Amino acid sequence: MIKKSRKVRDYKELTRALPTQSYLDPEMVYIHLQNGRCKTYDLYVDEGDHVDFGEVIGVRHGGFFEQPIHATISGTIGKVGKKLHRTGRKVDCIEIKNDFKNTFHKNITDRPDHVIDKLTQDDMVEILKENALVGLGGSGFPSYIKLATKEKIDHVVVNAVECEPYLSSDYRLILDHPEDVIMGLKYVMQALDCNHGIIAIKSDKNPLYEVLTQVIERRYSDLNIEVVRLGNYYPQGWEIEVFKNALGIEVPHGELPMKYGVLGFNVSTTAGIYNAVKHNLPVVERYFTLTGDAINYPQNYRVRVGTSVQDLIRQSDGYKEEYDEVLVVMGGPMMGVSTVSDDVIVSKTTTSVIVLKNTEYKEEPCVRCGSCVYSCPAHLEPVQIMNAVKRNDKDQMRSLNADRCIECGLCAYVCTSKIHVTDYVRKAKRLIR
Repeated sequence: MIKKSRKVRDYKELTRALPTQSYLDPEMVYIHLQNGRCKTYDLYVDEGDHVDFGEVIGVRHGGFFEQPIHATISGTIGKVGKKLHRTGRKVDCIEIKNDFKNTFHKNITDRPDHVIDKLTQDDMVEILKENALVGLGGSGFPSYIKLATKEKIDHVVVNAVECEPYLSSDYRLILDHPEDVIMGLKYVMQALDCNHGIIAIKSDKNPLYEVLTQVIERRYSDLNIEVVRLGNYYPQGWEIEVFKNALGIEVPHGELPMKYGVLGFNVSTTAGIYNAVKHNLPVVERYFTLTGDAINYPQNYRVRVGTSVQDLIRQSDGYKEEYDEVLVVMGGPMMGVSTVSDDVIVSKTTTSVIVLKNTEYKEEPCVRCGSCVYSCPAHLEPVQIMNAVKRNDKDQMRSLNADRCIECGLCAYVCTSKIHVTDYVRKAKRLIR
């Protein structure tokens, strides 16, 4: 039976309506020294040193950029050890033991509005660079590089769609701090000399629409910012899909949106831009969803970057006793990475952890139903790519455009034979890279 799907079963109701819980004073944080884009680093501190909140303690080295590493609490430097990163790999982390004083580093100071009004694009690029702001929706791409574009930008789009099932941290961020998002968008528009901003949400998120439109009408009516409601399907949050449906602009695969006069940021990144520009504050905390059917009390948390997910699980009253084995998913269930360990740390780009009952599925032979082809938003042939991987035929993988896969997971979701098709396509992308 052919199954075409752009709908996935959602579980946001587990957390969306609940007030956000703050967990900002853990006894210990673990700061990632490496990530998916930066393999090497330099440390500026030694074990036993005291550091302040927001202090630079090292630098990560990427292929064409560097990222300062900031302390997210004040306290004492501990040891360097290995912890799981959201990519599924273990990476170096440094411990900081909390002194519970929240002593701010001298660089964390507010900028008056009259100073911000005079900031140029180059000024704001430098601010984002010094505060190591990256794409907080999961991409981890340095935001200052995007903001430094020399293309003429006509539209800045805040992607607040959050289409992954279970996740509602961006939803809660907007409800709790709508002005942070709007002001972050205002600063980007100022830097790029752009006079049109859009905040894109799903059509079923009426509370977000009401909050954002009322705040804009009451306090920011002088700005050309509109809230646009998009279709309620998956993967509506795919940036190319957002641009097409919000603006009617189609960005071809492999081309940069800036060439077409549009630039997009995730909603959490936009709030981070506000904090960096207004408060000179790096990303020291984030909204985070802990959910799933194996947790007693699923919840959205406001946490320090570097917080142990094991601590948050205890805050949510632990696991349900009836489950002997659980599956831990870092990120969303469609595009995230699964592991059997809960020894996970909240990084800047870790949006969520989902803990589920571990259910075994028997994989059957492909019946060539075509469901994966009909459902693929990138118009690929996932099962043919899978067969090319099995034959190790890289030329065929290239001719099938495996590199265009956005790893949304729909091909595996709709597969009537329970084949992990997405994993094969991911492998094809790695092989031909």
